[in-house]
Amino acid sequence: MNFLTIGHRGVMGVEPENTLRSFVAAQHAGLDVIELDLHLSKDGALVVMHDTDVDRTTDGTGAIAEKTLAELRALDAGRGEHVPVFEEVLEAVRSPLQAEIKDVQAARALAEVMLRRDLVSRVEVSSFHDEAVVEIARLVPGVRTALIGSRYGTDIVERAVESGASTVCLNIRRLTLEIVEMARKADLKIIGWVVNTQDHLRLVRALQLDGATTDYPEIKRTGRFTA
Repeated sequence: MNFLTIGHRGVMGVEPENTLRSFVAAQHAGLDVIELDLHLSKDGALVVMHDTDVDRTTDGTGAIAEKTLAELRALDAGRGEHVPVFEEVLEAVRSPLQAEIKDVQAARALAEVMLRRDLVSRVEVSSFHDEAVVEIARLVPGVRTALIGSRYGTDIVERAVESGASTVCLNIRRLTLEIVEMARKADLKIIGWVVNTQDHLRLVRALQLDGATTDYPEIKRTGRFTA
């Protein structure tokens, strides 16, 4: 089985999350896929940031949706990095991407870029929100999608199937053998997150998951040898 290591917002354990610096570091570390988050700015730009506001990860304050791209660009996102737009990431790294969208509006904006740049084979789209998964699949034929679960139960498998997702990305702290077995019966791939310790990596291996999302590039090296 080809085990995937996925860089969480790049390598956010060692570089400012969701910045070009972090994504380049993830690629340099050899991580198989780079995960990032997308929001829409006030003027409709597809910007790369996790939270709904800029307070935690930049030197600014306020909601992303209330700021123009120019205003977001003026912020320091850590170590002098600026807030990137999605298409900058496409140019900065060659790695496959997993793009998390927060709502239907972001799905529509991402779909436009994916269709224009023929990104179906390179970009998997993930979301906590079933309706966003359904919408991107409607707009981008053949897109690979993943449903994310943090506080979930066995219902996550049924939700993934109903939304057409091929993968579930699940909080490793809540993952059970029962859910793994149900997901396998539904022919779903399973990614565990966030896998930052050897104990969590051993659990991922014991449950025979398809991959792990991590904050640290070391997981790529140790993951090959952990039973």
